[in-house]
Order: sequence, then structure tokens, then C-alpha cells
Amino acid sequence: MCCSNALFAQQLIPAWGGGADQTDLSFGFSFSYVSNDFKIVKKPDWRKPFFDTDNQMYVTDSLNSISSKSSPGFAVGFITRYSITDHLEVRVTPSLVFADRSVSYKYKTASQDVDKLVQTTTVDFPLSLKLKSDRIGNMRAYLLGGMKFSTSVGSKKNADINSGALDKLLKNNKNYSSYEAGLGFDIYFEYFKLSPEIKVSNSLGNLLVQENHPFSSPISKLSSHTIMFSLYFE
Repeated sequence: MCCSNALFAQQLIPAWGGGADQTDLSFGFSFSYVSNDFKIVKKPDWRKPFFDTDNQMYVTDSLNSISSKSSPGFAVGFITRYSITDHLEVRVTPSLVFADRSVSYKYKTASQDVDKLVQTTTVDFPLSLKLKSDRIGNMRAYLLGGMKFSTSVGSKKNADINSGALDKLLKNNKNYSSYEAGLGFDIYFEYFKLSPEIKVSNSLGNLLVQENHPFSSPISKLSSHTIMFSLYFE
């Protein structure tokens, strides 16, 4: 009797979600928390002091470390999804991302220590495949993976053109691509579907714009590592 009552109760669960999964094509919007940092590959001679050829003098002491701490940010965006099957769909989720990154330089002389902030606002264009589980009541789990193209807007390209060696900015390429993977849940409410999701992305290639100054010269390669927690509403 208990088993039959449980089965009967499951059949009475309404197919909530505001019709988000009732059609092949649907739309929505998203809010995201972003955590950004750099993966750094140093040159073999990265520790050596920097010699400023313009002033014919050393302007820094030898380096002890170069590192990047996670920096917070946020993003807003839209979602367009198209169902291929009941368990597979393709998603496009363009978003505007406000997230800075920084690189910390520690020198033998502690008074020279400095953090260089890379201020970026990017427009992201992710294209993902979403693999969904069976729906149990008003919830289902999913995995996703795909590629993302990013372009920077409002970057300070020539802001330091006349500045001294110690005032130079650490510049990144304007356009780059990333691969990403994540997981989440579709939760069906009466009038909409909510999808909390966590996603990790890593850039491809080298983001660093190579220049001859104390903050670019010791580095061989920079790549972006991003963790994004999002809430999607459809």
C-alpha cells in the first residue's frame, strides 16, 4: 500500500517550469559570480633584475616570486537553448563579464613589491552541449562542456605609452578562446525554471602581450583560469 501511494503521488507532481522544456527553443537570462586568476609560466632567467635601457640603470632588484591570486567579479547574460533530444541540448549563453585579474611581484627588496592589476571587461560567447539526466519530480541534473570566445572592451591599450618602466601595465590580448566544463541542476518552479551551475574555463594560447618592461619581461606565458557560479532563469 505504501509503494502504491508513493507511485500515485509521483504521477500527481505537476510539470512545472513555465513551459521552459515544452518547446525545442527557449530563452532566459543569467547572473553569475566570477573568480579569476592567471596561470603563469616564467622565463628561465625570470629572477634577474630588470635593466632599463632608456635610463641605463637597474630599476628593480632580483625577483623572489611571481604569483596570481583569485579576484572576484560578476557577469550578466542571456541564454538561448535548443533541444536536440530529451537528454541533449545546445546552449548559447552570451554575457558581459566584469572581472579583474592581478599578478603579484615579490622582490629581494621588500619595498619594491607590487601587485599589477589587469582591468578587463569582456564579452563572452560560450557555445556548450548540455547532457541532462531523467527528470525526477521537479529536478534534474546535467553536465556540460564546450568552447568560449572572449573579447575585451574598454581596455587601456595606450594608457602607459609615456610612463616610466615601473608604471607600465601588464597587457593582455584583446581576443582569446577557452574551453570549459561544468555541472548543475534544473529546478522547476511553477512559472519558471532555475538552474544553479558551476563552471570552470581555461584559456587557450598565450594572453600576454610581450613588452620590454619589469612586469612583462620575466613572464613567458599567461593563461586565464576562471570559476563561475551562475543562476539561469528560463
